[in-house]
Amino acid sequence: TMYDRVIIAIDFDGTCVEHDYPAIGLEVEGCVEVLRELNKRGHRLILHTMRSGEKLDKAVKWFKDRKIALWAVNENPEQKAWTESPKVFANIYIDDSSLGCPIKFIDGVSRPVVDWAKIRAILEYDGVL
Repeated sequence: TMYDRVIIAIDFDGTCVEHDYPAIGLEVEGCVEVLRELNKRGHRLILHTMRSGEKLDKAVKWFKDRKIALWAVNENPEQKAWTESPKVFANIYIDDSSLGCPIKFIDGVSRPVVDWAKIRAILEYDGVL
């Protein structure tokens, strides 16, 4: 299929963890399992976040601590061969702020987060998982 191996850009705050910037929020339910499965299938994961410096280092450590391999951070290392654009190229973007991304509200939490159960269903339907 066209989804044998794709590049997936993944936001952090509100996507992998609840919004608690500059701290690291609580893990969003279902995120780790889906990301590990994407790793197992050979998909390339790019952390695509506004975090920088020490705050970015802590986000990268969050993935490492959960044994989720990142292909890159805030860049697509292959795109320099064909563009000078700073926009990160990916086949799929998972971000709580992107139009159409399934989100859910959690009691007691002021901002919604990505609904990973629905993300899993979409990825399965599309043949990515």
